[in-house]
Amino acid sequence: MTDGTLLTIDGRPALRFERVLPHSVHRVWQAVSVPAELALWFPAAAPWTPATGEHFEVGGMTGQVTEARPPHRLAWTFAGAEYSFDLAEHDDGCRLVFVHVFDDRSAAAQTAAGWHSYLSRLQPHLAGERVSEDAAHRGWAQTHERYAEAFGVDPAPGRHFAEQLRTEQA
Repeated sequence: MTDGTLLTIDGRPALRFERVLPHSVHRVWQAVSVPAELALWFPAAAPWTPATGEHFEVGGMTGQVTEARPPHRLAWTFAGAEYSFDLAEHDDGCRLVFVHVFDDRSAAAQTAAGWHSYLSRLQPHLAGERVSEDAAHRGWAQTHERYAEAFGVDPAPGRHFAEQLRTEQA
């Protein structure tokens, strides 16, 4: 699986992930926009249509769909961050580009490792397989360390986060 990259968009850190999937743009659009499908691979299922301008709530926090152009672009804001999926035809499948714009560059490795884990569930989902969140996150620590080194950020916050989760789950 291809690693994500760290960029700067409008002065803010941004993570960009690209995946080429052997499925049609329309099939991938369903996976990234239909709440019941999102619930099977994404961190949370947004209760949306989605439609441009629509507001939604997840876990007591609100978001807004800023652009919905089925089946090629879906962008939204949530808890102060910006997210987008861009889908394009690619050979016999679809090129998906996922971007997450956020504020705290020191959390880049931790955030990238999380998205890396979640995106690893997308292709199996599209193929009709289920990968549990636990299984997808098994290599999180190693992935986090790789991102911390690549991005030149201190790995300590991510290590602390992982330790906190282990403690809470024990």
